[in-house]
Amino acid sequence: MINLNAFEFLTRKRQDKPRSCGITMVLDKGLGFETASALMDISGDYVDYVKFGWGTSAVHNRDIIASKVEMYKSHTITPYTGGTLFELAFSQSKLEEFFAEADKLGFEAVEISDGTVNIAREEKLASIELAKSKGFEVLSEVGKKNPEKDSEFTTDDRIEYLKEELGAGSSLVIVEAREGGKNIGIFDKNGNAKENEIDHIIKHVNNDKIMWEAPNKDQQVFFILKMGNTVNLGNISTEDITSLETLRLGLRGDTLGKI
Repeated sequence: MINLNAFEFLTRKRQDKPRSCGITMVLDKGLGFETASALMDISGDYVDYVKFGWGTSAVHNRDIIASKVEMYKSHTITPYTGGTLFELAFSQSKLEEFFAEADKLGFEAVEISDGTVNIAREEKLASIELAKSKGFEVLSEVGKKNPEKDSEFTTDDRIEYLKEELGAGSSLVIVEAREGGKNIGIFDKNGNAKENEIDHIIKHVNNDKIMWEAPNKDQQVFFILKMGNTVNLGNISTEDITSLETLRLGLRGDTLGKI
């Protein structure tokens, strides 16, 4: 029996998973297994990556983490470790143990970032290459979590780092915006997108290889109207999975008849 969505004849069809664009990355901030599983039963078709946010994996039972990883994968979703764990492992010289544990838990992808810990460029690029050599897909992140430190980056710096990390083997490079999406990276203190900077970035970097963190609805609308519903968006809350998909499909006033 083929399962069809209600009113499917009114909506446009999106690319089937695994998608090469129009990717949605969701932030799991410590959901219980049953809650996560029920959520994926109804909305899993709209999720491509799930980031086990921050260091939450380190404060929950290994068996629960492994079960959640397997559950996400059963929905053709790639779960991955948040960058905080990598940065912690790097600072403690425990990368080998980190990669081994990620593998045992069933993760097939990891995030390589330097948002909090200062890591030399050559060491970050080498870490991306090391993770790739161990069979992991790598999503790397560009930007600092401290707004003052992040503001020291020019747009050209971000472009250079995006290119370097893609060259080192990252499948997607994430543009930092944190969970709040304000006063960081490509967003001003009110959460508005810095359109000139974004235009400059996509002029020099393949947009299909960029994951734009856009935790807030207005930011999601901005990117969809600017780049179409195939733009890659990340740091989406679990509560907003369906909301974002309706924006992508032009089912809300913000995007109806505009994409």
